[in-house]
Amino acid sequence: MRILTVRQPWAWAIIHGGKDVENRVRNIAGDYRGPIAIHAAIGKTASLTEADEELLINNDIDGKVEAWMDGEPIEGGVILGVIYLIGVHHSGASDFGGEGTRFTPLCSEWAQQDAWHLELTNPRPLVEPIPYRGALGLRELDDDTTARILAQIGETA
Repeated sequence: MRILTVRQPWAWAIIHGGKDVENRVRNIAGDYRGPIAIHAAIGKTASLTEADEELLINNDIDGKVEAWMDGEPIEGGVILGVIYLIGVHHSGASDFGGEGTRFTPLCSEWAQQDAWHLELTNPRPLVEPIPYRGALGLRELDDDTTARILAQIGETA
């Protein structure tokens, strides 16, 4: 299994809030498709745009993001759950003969223009988040932690 560290509140949104795209500046997945453990970084997003806040609040079924926006802590430094990576593509800009820049249509309300989109599906939250140290990139997860995750979501290796 692979693991990806994501800042809060985006990690929460991937596992609990319907966020089906993770935006990145480069294709960190290569040709990998399959399960990814989502690790919530200790560091949190410093500020959100008004559109980001609206998306998060509209998908905040347990009130955690709204509480975070009001100053309450949100869990970090833990693996929150597992998601499946089903595809990767780039949403870029095109120049249409002097008419100005036009962007390709976005694949999700969570997607950003001019970014690599990791397409995500089937989020499965862990009953008990697993403390873990994050790192950059999409990387291999050790066998012991993978086994602990699979036991919680009812799957086998």
